[in-house]
Amino acid sequence: MLRGPAAALLRRLAPHVSGGPCGGATHRRVPPPLASSLLARFSSTPTTFSSSSPSSSSAAGRDEAADEEESPEISNDDAGSRLSIAVDRSGLYNPPEHSHEPSSDSELVKHLKSIIKFRSGPISVAEYMEEVLTNPQCGFYINRDVFGEGGDFITSPEVSQMFGEIIGVWAMCLWEQMGQPEKVNLIELGPGRGTLLADLLRGSAKFVNFTKALSINLVECSPTLQKIQYNTLKCEDEPVDDGKRTVSKLCGAPVYWHASLEQVPSGSPTIIIAHEFYDALPIHQFQKASRGWSEKMVDLAEDSSFRFVLSPHPTASLLYLSKRCGWASSEELEKVEHIEVCPKAMELTEQIADRISSDGGGALIIDYGKDGIVSDSLQAIRKHKFVHILDDPGSADLSAYVDFASIRHSALEASDDISVHGPITQSQFLGSLGINFRVEALLQNCTEEQAESLRTGYWRLVGDGEAPFWEGPEDQTPIGMGTRYLAMAIINKKQGTPVPFE
Repeated sequence: MLRGPAAALLRRLAPHVSGGPCGGATHRRVPPPLASSLLARFSSTPTTFSSSSPSSSSAAGRDEAADEEESPEISNDDAGSRLSIAVDRSGLYNPPEHSHEPSSDSELVKHLKSIIKFRSGPISVAEYMEEVLTNPQCGFYINRDVFGEGGDFITSPEVSQMFGEIIGVWAMCLWEQMGQPEKVNLIELGPGRGTLLADLLRGSAKFVNFTKALSINLVECSPTLQKIQYNTLKCEDEPVDDGKRTVSKLCGAPVYWHASLEQVPSGSPTIIIAHEFYDALPIHQFQKASRGWSEKMVDLAEDSSFRFVLSPHPTASLLYLSKRCGWASSEELEKVEHIEVCPKAMELTEQIADRISSDGGGALIIDYGKDGIVSDSLQAIRKHKFVHILDDPGSADLSAYVDFASIRHSALEASDDISVHGPITQSQFLGSLGINFRVEALLQNCTEEQAESLRTGYWRLVGDGEAPFWEGPEDQTPIGMGTRYLAMAIINKKQGTPVPFE
């Protein structure tokens, strides 16, 4: 049971706002006793529909032959004898003759093949993922906008403005539980276009003390997406004594970009948002073989195409597999033939737990995954369709299910000063924070086209399976994310239990 300012904040929900599903959706309304005055003021103003969110091992070509050459004979007049020296060059590597024929391989494909050839052996799936997604020159995320209808996939913030607004309710409730500090670091990991954060800031605009306290920190490695985020957050550069600073005109808060969480300054209470960030972290895949667990690797076939192979020798990442198996029961391990392990997720979670332990605050993680061992979930999506993982690397997004149990254990082992809550389904999370009230408020002041977009977005966020009310083309039927996506919170114990994880 919440007490203090957070409880009072949640009890002030305006009684005149009524809830309930919309558009014939069968999703049961969850009475939101949690997000009180936030949603009351939130639902009364602004009740406009934002147009900013869209609706909806052989090395081919290697010449190993080398010619032997015989050196000139050397005479020794004093000895009157002749010495003959032969130099064996057969062990030297002769590169293939240069071909002027154009190669159809992309720069990333050439780079991946050169790594495998240089090592004379395969690379891990994790290294393959990392190069494909974040290679500084040609990684999938680096030089393009991959989000939304025109991109390769759609995330929840792109589905509806309500998602970012409800995340804002959660952040303000946590700020209340922290005692309304005058300065707080709001950190988003992998903010995409910045849509979630923009909707969060617009939705919380009337809570001036909250927005005044914010220092916004975006952890983003893509220069292209940084520019898009700059525009989405309505940023401007302002002169200051020591140069200039960037400010979001949505709330007046300073905005900073960082390549990693470690670069974000510490020392202030922290609220961290990680939405669909963990799923893109590189994973190692292991398969049960006659000799035990073997790591799955990416190699080159004789025709120079990519293929999967099993490592014939133990790999260093087996240490992480051993750690993950130590968190699982023997019954769980007996059921699986494949296991995915994400060392970077473990390390990131430890960093989050350490920061929250020292600075206070909490982190919210929302992603698709499961609360247990993940078996074989790696997938590739190009233009909203699944493709083979090794097909044209760099042209499709790679992601894997998030192992929430691994996140929990990593956090708890990192610090005794934090608590972990959840996971609960995205439907439970959004419903308990009042998304039903928000959609009804928005439906009162929108066009019929906007109303249809709202109903579709609502179902995709909280529904399960295909939407029952859909009357459009079958290939465009909204598919609910409500149970496929999970929410988990890591909180400093001083803050108590966060909403809505009571």
